Amino acid sequence: MSPMRFISTRNASPVAGFSEALKRGLAPDGGLYVPERWPALDVNALMMLGTPHSMSEARSADASKHNGESAHPLASDARQLGSEPLTLPPIAAEFLAPLVVGDVLAEPMPAIVNDAFNFPTTLVPLSADGRLQLLELFHGPTAAFKDFGARFLAAALARLRKPGERPLKILVATSGDTGGAVAAAFHQRPGIEVAVLFPKGLVSPTQERQLTCWGGNVQSFAVRGTFDDCQRLVKDAFLDPSLREQFELSSANSINLGRLLPQAVYYAAASLAVWRRYGERASFVVPSGNLGNVSACIWARRLGLPIGNIILAHNANRTVTDYLDTGQWRPRPSIATLASAMDVGNPSNMERLQSLFPDVGQLRGALSADTVDDEAIRQRIKAGYESFGQIWCPHTATAAEVYERLSAERRRSSHWVLVATAHPAKFREIVEPLLGREIPMPQTLSDLLTRPTSCTEIEPSLASLRAALN
Repeated sequence: MSPMRFISTRNASPVAGFSEALKRGLAPDGGLYVPERWPALDVNALMMLGTPHSMSEARSADASKHNGESAHPLASDARQLGSEPLTLPPIAAEFLAPLVVGDVLAEPMPAIVNDAFNFPTTLVPLSADGRLQLLELFHGPTAAFKDFGARFLAAALARLRKPGERPLKILVATSGDTGGAVAAAFHQRPGIEVAVLFPKGLVSPTQERQLTCWGGNVQSFAVRGTFDDCQRLVKDAFLDPSLREQFELSSANSINLGRLLPQAVYYAAASLAVWRRYGERASFVVPSGNLGNVSACIWARRLGLPIGNIILAHNANRTVTDYLDTGQWRPRPSIATLASAMDVGNPSNMERLQSLFPDVGQLRGALSADTVDDEAIRQRIKAGYESFGQIWCPHTATAAEVYERLSAERRRSSHWVLVATAHPAKFREIVEPLLGREIPMPQTLSDLLTRPTSCTEIEPSLASLRAALN
C-alpha cells in the first residue's frame, strides 16, 4: 500500500505525510490538511473490535454511576437497557491504520492510542426503547471532549521529538475547553512549550482557572478581544517569518489533523455500538463552534462508518446556519453566549467541509444546522433534568434543544445520539442556579482548581503576541 499523504485545502503547498502534517499544524499556504485520497476501511474488522461489556456488567456500572439519585421514571426505564462503555484503543488503532500508512508513527500507533484514550467514554440511553442516547465525552482529565484530540496529539508529537532539537512551540487559541485540554496534555512534556490564547472575560471562571493553572512549559495569554481574534493571531503567527525563524511552531487547535482524526474515533465507536445493538445507522446532533467536532463526524462517515444524519447545534452565532440558508459565506464577529466554547463567528474548519463539499447544495445534503439562543439553553437545561434526570452543560443543552425541535416522524425515523461535550461542573455558575442544586465536581477537575494561576494580558495584535512570546 502506498504511503498516505495529506494536501492543503488551498492547494498551494506540497503534500505532507501524517507526521509532517501534525508537526506543522497549518499548511505553509495557510490551508488545512485533508487526505489526498480517502482510504478504504475494513468496517467488518472494526465491528469485531471494542465489543461492549455484558449487559449485566453495563447495568451494574450504570447503577453505580447514578449512585441512587432519584430521577424521572423514564430515565430509570432507560437505564435498564444499560449504559454502554465504549472501548476506544483497539478501534482507534484499526481506524487510524490506513491513514498513517508509510509514516514513522504507524508502528507506535497502538501505543499512542493506549496512552491517549485511557479514560471512559459512554453511551447512555435516554429513552426506554434506546432510540435516543447520549454520548458522554467529558470523562477525561479536563472534563471536555477536547481531551481526546489533545492527548492524542501530545502522545504523537512526543514520539517525534529527537534529542538536541529546539523546543516545539504549540500555539493554541481557545474559547474555553481546548486550551485547558491542550495544557493538561502537554504539561511537563520535554522539548515542547505551549502558548494558550483565550479571550479575556469571555470564558467561564472554571475554564479560566483551567487555562491559567499550569506554569512550567505552559504560558497563558488573556487576549483583549474575542475568540476570533485569538484564532487570527495563531494563524498570523504561523505566517510570520520572524516567529517561524525563532521557533518551531505547531498548532493544537482543531485545524491540526492530529486533533481532528482522534475525534473521529469516538464517532466510529459509537456508530458501531448502535449498529451492533440495533442494526441501524446512528444519527448525531453535534454542538458546534469551530466545526472540528462535526468535521470528525463527517470524516468518519466518509470513511465508511454506519452514520446517518448529522445535525449541527449552534448557539446564537449564526454564520454556518445562515450559509446553509442563503448560500453566502459571511464570517462575522462572534457573539458571547452561555455556550461560550461555541462562540465562533469565523469557523476555521469550514475550509475542510468546503473541500469535501465544494457546492453549498452538496453541503446541505450532507448535514443540517439549527441555532439556539440563551433562553432556550436555560430552559433545556431545566427540562433535561426534569425529563431525564440529566444535568447538562450549556453546549450539550443546545444539542438536546435541536433534537426536541425535530418532528416526531423524523425522531422516529432514526436512532439519535446527542453529543455531550463538557461536564456541567465546568459551567456550574450557569447550571446550578437553574437547577437549584450543587453539581458534584469530578476529582480531576477539583484538583486543577486548587492550583495557583498566572497569565499575561495582551492586545489582539501580532506585534503584541510576538513580544509576549519573546
